[in-house]
Amino acid sequence: MRPLTLDEFVGQRHLLDPGKLLREITQAGRLHSLILWGPPGCGKTTLARLLATSCGVRCVQFSAVTSGVKELKNILEEAKRLHRLSIPMALLVDEIHHFNKTQQDTFLPYVEHGDLTLVGATTENPSFEVISPLLSRCQVLVLYPLSPEEIVLIIDRALHDQERGLGTLGLEITLEGRSFLVQESQGDARTALNALETAATMIHRQGGKTEIDLSSLQEALQKRPLLYDKSGEDHYNIISAFIKSMRGSDPDAALYWLIRMLESGEDPLFIARRMIIFASEDVGNADPRALQVAVAAKDAFHFVGLPEGRIPLSQAVTYLATAPKSNASYRAMLKAAKDVKATGALPVPLHLRNAPTALMEELGYGKGYRYAHNFPGHIADQEHLPEELKGRKYYDPSDFGYEKTIKERMRGWEETKKGKK
Repeated sequence: MRPLTLDEFVGQRHLLDPGKLLREITQAGRLHSLILWGPPGCGKTTLARLLATSCGVRCVQFSAVTSGVKELKNILEEAKRLHRLSIPMALLVDEIHHFNKTQQDTFLPYVEHGDLTLVGATTENPSFEVISPLLSRCQVLVLYPLSPEEIVLIIDRALHDQERGLGTLGLEITLEGRSFLVQESQGDARTALNALETAATMIHRQGGKTEIDLSSLQEALQKRPLLYDKSGEDHYNIISAFIKSMRGSDPDAALYWLIRMLESGEDPLFIARRMIIFASEDVGNADPRALQVAVAAKDAFHFVGLPEGRIPLSQAVTYLATAPKSNASYRAMLKAAKDVKATGALPVPLHLRNAPTALMEELGYGKGYRYAHNFPGHIADQEHLPEELKGRKYYDPSDFGYEKTIKERMRGWEETKKGKK
């Protein structure tokens, strides 16, 4: 069922509709080096083939998974030879991210000199997986999962096509079965077609049925794992959504992303570590118990394990998401770090130094130090920062949660100090 022309191609209308980039490229007949980035089953390889054919370019397909560097070098030398004869070649590289950075360097001189047009297909973010010199010579095009309507179109075509599809079997698909298949394919045409073919084959062998129903598709699909790459962009995108949902005080969304990660095989202790960081960075002293809850959830999960360990993690997520928020402590840390970096190792004021020896005492160590407990309210009016940073303020508590109490306490201290001057 692979499309034979661009008009048959389903999906990616943002690139293929009249006036859009790829339609303009094919009409001009001049193919440029491209990186096609998109999820499995969205049509990357098929689109690359059709683009080369539409532009009248000799097309050679190469897989970074199944083929070796020696074979690649032979292809590159052939492209160089053909270029001298003014015969253009397009090299389609499936899963280009499987080449390491040194191997990717191999393409550079050939692309730079125009010996070939490189069209790479990848499911991974090119920013992470493709070297910068190669990226600068290629245009990155983002492909998206197919919409439910597009998956339905592909299913119906496959069912009724007499030459390439299942049309000769005379089968139909029930509405319930179609809805299930669309949902489970998650925008992946390959998954939809494979499941459809498997279910149709089972029904045809059994005989007596004329419809592909829900039960046959469930049998064909079994359980499809959630699309998630723990080392790639999904990892960063979903943990980002998780953190931002908690920061936005949305416990429902935070729970959804938590379960998405757990069901996809993410390391639960990685999630717990991020929750501990969040408790200090985004809740802070607005609710000091948040850090205790996050640490306790980590310990509880470590003790209990899966699947019950999801329960304390979920409890902690809902607590963190609904806690009052303040990043005042985090901002204070950044301000202090900025001053440390700018001023270097400033000397400790003499009155704050200990004087364990007579010589140190003679040099003024500890002289003038005011012991806070000897003063009303345990507040002594003295400077604790180096002279160069005198009066600097880093921590500015918010008006939320317990931090409001801290702010009032600090304001009282300032008034006490002023009264003693």
